[in-house]
Amino acid sequence: QVQLVESGGGLVQAGGSLKLSCAASGRVRPIGWYRQAPGKQRELVATIVGGGLTNYADSVKGRFTISRNKAMTTVFLQMNSLQPEDTAVYYCKGLLGSADYWGQGTQVTVSS
Repeated sequence: QVQLVESGGGLVQAGGSLKLSCAASGRVRPIGWYRQAPGKQRELVATIVGGGLTNYADSVKGRFTISRNKAMTTVFLQMNSLQPEDTAVYYCKGLLGSADYWGQGTQVTVSS
């Protein structure tokens, strides 16, 4: 069964940190994080592919770090210096062949 399960979201004050995790089961490979704020489209946050090539949205560069375990079954997102504009539901994206899979999302709320 293909499944992506996110964890680690929560409420934090501006300037704080959170670490998100996405654990995959089945043959899906987790490759990154996206987020969706109320009234906005889902947007890329960070991806990690291949041998470890990473890509970040300009808005999170220098503050967020994506990583994964050696088995490439779990991806992490370390989020530092969080700001209220980072408030969103964060979704893990995975790939299985040419198909995209998504987790259920985890809420991140940053208070000012």
